[in-house]
Amino acid sequence: MTNKLEKQIIELIATDRIDIPISSMSGKLKRQKPKLATTIDLSEYENDFIGERVYARIEAEDLMKARGMKEAIDIFSQEFPRYGTILNGLIEEQRALRETHLYFGVNEGCKLTSEDYMGVMESLGFNETTAKSLYTELMDVSRNLSRKRQEERRILIE
Repeated sequence: MTNKLEKQIIELIATDRIDIPISSMSGKLKRQKPKLATTIDLSEYENDFIGERVYARIEAEDLMKARGMKEAIDIFSQEFPRYGTILNGLIEEQRALRETHLYFGVNEGCKLTSEDYMGVMESLGFNETTAKSLYTELMDVSRNLSRKRQEERRILIE
């Protein structure tokens, strides 16, 4: 049973360490896309461009946006102060009850093996060759990012 538990924690740590560089890159890409999109000027093509390999068009849409939960609660609390206080109390009570974290890390002097990481990468759908070629690069980025944060990690489980 202890060996199974150790393997589960190793898989969690390997998954977390692979997630760090991928999440970092994903965040950079998500921030980059809107900047790139706003620099594209289609006005000389009447907002509809069709090239040899790509196309782009601009369409204006009227959308009804949902009011944010916090904003709605604030408005409700202003209109019905007594019930708003009760509602905010219930929300705070539920917040306090729901947060349970699992803390995890690697014992001092111990390391995860490349096989530990490869198993996670293969479970993501990478074949063995691709996983091996990505492993070095991902680990280099992960190590550089991990120097900027504490080693123990946590994850919300409830």
